[in-house]
Amino acid sequence: MSRVTTELRLPQPDGTLTTYRVGPARPFPRPQGPIRCRIALAAAHVVADPLAEHVPGGPAHLDWEATLAYRRHLWSWGLGVAEAMDTAQRGMGLDWPAAAELIRRTIREARAAGGVAVCGVGTDHLAPGSARSLEDVERAYLEQCEVVEAEGGRAVLMASRELARIATGPDDYLQVYRRVLSQLSRPAIVHWLGAMFDPALEGYWGASDLDAATETCLGVLAESRVHVDGVKVSLLDAGREVSMRRRLPPGVRMYTGDDFNFPELIEGDGERHSDALLGVFDAIAPAASAALQALDAGDTARYREILEPTVAFGRHVFQVPTYYYKTGLVFLAYLNGHQSHFRMVGAQESMRSVPHLARLFVLADRAQLLEDPELACHRMRRLLALAGVE
Repeated sequence: MSRVTTELRLPQPDGTLTTYRVGPARPFPRPQGPIRCRIALAAAHVVADPLAEHVPGGPAHLDWEATLAYRRHLWSWGLGVAEAMDTAQRGMGLDWPAAAELIRRTIREARAAGGVAVCGVGTDHLAPGSARSLEDVERAYLEQCEVVEAEGGRAVLMASRELARIATGPDDYLQVYRRVLSQLSRPAIVHWLGAMFDPALEGYWGASDLDAATETCLGVLAESRVHVDGVKVSLLDAGREVSMRRRLPPGVRMYTGDDFNFPELIEGDGERHSDALLGVFDAIAPAASAALQALDAGDTARYREILEPTVAFGRHVFQVPTYYYKTGLVFLAYLNGHQSHFRMVGAQESMRSVPHLARLFVLADRAQLLEDPELACHRMRRLLALAGVE
């Protein structure tokens, strides 16, 4: 690509255009060995086949090489991969047959690359409204767990829409998680996904009141602690996560899923800290890696300096409606040259406005997340031209 200017006119929410000049790229250092201070898992997005039919409710068609190449990108920065999670559009375009194949391929790629991968399992192969009993939900969970464990992988028990629909109270959650966790060969991560990420999960753990729901979740973890590696909490509520973190059973980790407050939660309070299983790490992998390298070296000032500007980026990407955050992650991957197009499974690329994406572009630049500013500007202009912005 010939040299292009890094100045462009970006649309604002009020319809006006403002001139913006992009800053230089920041060369974040690659890790020279494993990151030791924290477990850091990036929930990874998927790359759609741009020439396939992508309609809401239709089957998912992935560009397998581009999808797996992105996982290799994450591993190269010392991060682990959380596969087939909500970031990969589970429940929003990625059907179970495609998810199962993705799990198999990623575990094999991880083994070859010496990387870490954990894999999301749920009950999303059940037709909505089809579960008639708790046993139906248990069998569905275990079907998906078998795919992960057959490859030697470790499961993340994602929240179940069908369980949320049929459960009559906390005891039903205790029963399902007890029975499923007890049959796994390796300790799992339990995922509490808040309703802001999936409205169908309102009232999960048997209560809409979050204090009551927290008690049930802690009860599940205590009862099955020998089968649990940790819990990922995605509620975007730092205070609740810290409070819950203090009460975890011995040996059970807290994996933050808080894409708003992750720097402070990962750094910790001097007594306890959260590990990370974050969708925002998909987008900020180089910065996240450099910050964690600094934390490894005991340089908390540098850790904070690197991550502080990524907070505004994360809050924008995950703004309401939060469940459309995947669109922003895929768009940044496109801007950074990790995929050749901005098409998504289920046509989800249309779920954020052009002004929203323009603001994302600015915040990514300010956080020094644009790996090649000239390429990013070139691709931003393509998007603007398609939207009629000259």
